[in-house]
Amino acid sequence: MSAAEDFIKPERVSAVPKAPVLNRFLDYLSSVRLGVILLCVLVFFSIVGMLVMQQEVEGFEAYFTSLTPAEKVLGTKLGIFNIYHSWYYLFLLLVLSLNIILASIDRFPSSWSYIVKPKLHATRGWLLNRKRSFEMKADSDDASAIANAISGVFSSEGFSPQISEKGDAVFVFGQRNRWNRIGAYIVHVALLTLFLGYFVANQTGFNATLRLAPGQTTDRIDMLTFDVDQSLQFQQQQFEVQIPFKISCTDIQQKLINPGGEIDVSNTMDWRTEVKIDDPGYGSDTYEISLNKPLSYRGYRFFQSQAIAMGSARKITLELTPQDGGQSISIEVPRDGTASLADGTLISFEQFLPDFTLGADGKADTRSGDYNNPAAVLSVKPANSSRSQVIAFTPDFANKAPVAGGAKLGYKWRLVDFEKSPLAHVLSIKYDPYEASFIAWYIGGFGLVAALGFVFFTSHKRVWARIEPASDGNGHDIVVAGEANRNHTGFSDKFDRIESTLKSSGA
Repeated sequence: MSAAEDFIKPERVSAVPKAPVLNRFLDYLSSVRLGVILLCVLVFFSIVGMLVMQQEVEGFEAYFTSLTPAEKVLGTKLGIFNIYHSWYYLFLLLVLSLNIILASIDRFPSSWSYIVKPKLHATRGWLLNRKRSFEMKADSDDASAIANAISGVFSSEGFSPQISEKGDAVFVFGQRNRWNRIGAYIVHVALLTLFLGYFVANQTGFNATLRLAPGQTTDRIDMLTFDVDQSLQFQQQQFEVQIPFKISCTDIQQKLINPGGEIDVSNTMDWRTEVKIDDPGYGSDTYEISLNKPLSYRGYRFFQSQAIAMGSARKITLELTPQDGGQSISIEVPRDGTASLADGTLISFEQFLPDFTLGADGKADTRSGDYNNPAAVLSVKPANSSRSQVIAFTPDFANKAPVAGGAKLGYKWRLVDFEKSPLAHVLSIKYDPYEASFIAWYIGGFGLVAALGFVFFTSHKRVWARIEPASDGNGHDIVVAGEANRNHTGFSDKFDRIESTLKSSGA
């Protein structure tokens, strides 16, 4: 080996030891990058669930039938038709929740230190490296007076000043909106609340329906299950489940845009169902369920789902003309209700027939659910006579059919008006025993919106002033600096005013 080779020996560089695999895995699991990726993927699947009809939605069977065999196979295998209950959607929620928890544990202490241990002192070089800074000189030899003057300027711009000393320097520190530093963790808590509420409701709740007609009382609901079998046929099964209270329907109403129109969705402003709940452990009370006003009771949430579009009437108006002549009587009778005349006659509204016809057995019936030939079946009991059945027809039909327009029990009975109403309402029921989704919506949802507003519309702003004796022995040298974690433009405006005020006053 030559002398040159002996003299110039390659230097051995020691390899930097790698962190343990578990540490590296936890670092990646708690990284912001992974959290953003998981959140984007979760949002993507949520959008897919909104765009593709889910199997629990009414009308899915017709939608599924319209798909091609390839679409059925792909959608079923990937769980797209039940995406919110798929294993990968729940797995994403779990991993994202773990990422948020680990990231919060890893970064919260440093954010909390801004609140409990603010940086009151700083070197001259550190201050000059802030986003905004300037230097000035004060002729005064009283550092305390200078600090008080600077403190007043900071305070005028909304900063809470603190004066302290370290060595031969006096410091003035001011800040505002320091709690903004933990705003991100409030967002994390809100997100975790939403995720936890969804998971609990998904694991413990179920969906069901309940068909209610006025006068009906039940303690059973129809629980629904959905599945796609091996032959790619959609199956919706329902079976009765007993609930721990009785629910009675006292009234249903369909508020129509045009009262003379049909009772279809396009002519409807709102559906309203009035129910009475008798609960052995909680007493009895009456509740209203409308389109935008669901009922929440002991973990059961009742929503308006659909109406049985068989024409009926919520109340009818009758015109009774005495057979022997005289003044006609107008009387209103509610559904399943009664009314009485001055002579003691009791009238009960028993049934409404939207399209009157006579059945094969000669009894009154309806040929359709449309209001083609409406008639009201009444039970009438005169004061001193037995009860009889009377059918009141509209004036037009009574004029066309003399038999229908004839008098009975001393009166000619005419159906002159009625409030249209469906035969029954179907309520959709979401059971959430711990009301997890309800609590998560209000605490997590509104908390998330409030936290995001707090994070993005406020910022933590800090300003410092370092006051130390001048190197030439005359007066004091002052370094003023400041920074904000966001909204730098707004902070710069405040800092410009501070600089202008201090320089013009000479501190």
